[in-house]
Amino acid sequence: MEIIKTLNRMSAWAKAQEKSAKQISLVPTMGSFHEGHLRLMRRAAELADLVVVSLFVNPIQFGPAEDLTSYPRNMERDAALAREEGVAVLFAPDQEAMYPDPPLTRVVVSGLSAGLCGLTRPGHFDGVCTVVAKLFNIVRPAAAVFGEKDYQQLAVIRRMAMDLNWNIDIVAHPIVRDDDGLALSSRNRYLSPDERQSAPALFKAIKVARKMVRGGIIDADRLLAEVETIINMHDNIEIEYLSIIDCENLQVKTRIDKRSLLAMAVRIGGTRLIDNAMLFEETEGA
Repeated sequence: MEIIKTLNRMSAWAKAQEKSAKQISLVPTMGSFHEGHLRLMRRAAELADLVVVSLFVNPIQFGPAEDLTSYPRNMERDAALAREEGVAVLFAPDQEAMYPDPPLTRVVVSGLSAGLCGLTRPGHFDGVCTVVAKLFNIVRPAAAVFGEKDYQQLAVIRRMAMDLNWNIDIVAHPIVRDDDGLALSSRNRYLSPDERQSAPALFKAIKVARKMVRGGIIDADRLLAEVETIINMHDNIEIEYLSIIDCENLQVKTRIDKRSLLAMAVRIGGTRLIDNAMLFEETEGA
């Protein structure tokens, strides 16, 4: 596995693969790898000849009060894990390489980025789209793999790729969960032992919501009230938002159908966690 840190070298490597008729799949990450990341790499390996994993903690997607400086970083461990997965290149530029000057250009996907996380993290998706657009231009992938835990991000990137006519297959990977249902996240390590005990309440709420839907309840307000009750049983969880949305256009739904997605964001202590689930979709343990 090569570790590449400069944009020119990464671009030259990608162009060389293109000349050799080899396709590249990309897994954009901010590092601090867990099993969820590794599953994305394995899926990427199924899609193309060579896998490139980017590792870059993108400063322009963090708000002023967010965890940019404390975001977990362990380059040596991440490189070892990527190497074990057969990754061809770990692209790990520093901030100066990616943004030698303060960027005057931002990529904005309006509409889809306005609600949910966009309400409480203004500018977040502009930063995400800008860095992903840069990665697409540098790495030149045929496919890029993103996790469904960040569902709004996935929808925004899909629309960006479509609107900008990138011939890139945006591939979604299902949420990878711990044994108790907590969606894997690099930020889970922020949780104290007591907070970690409360965190599975999100998946418990998902399971109850799906059971209600199987029982014929299709009123979104009634279902959200039950989800809120379950989560509020834990004093250390503060709800940021609970919403039932259309899985394609992210618009709020009042009645549940096969396109209905339950999306939530909470704070447990100082840690922000997100989760989501299709309400008609059956998954193991749900």
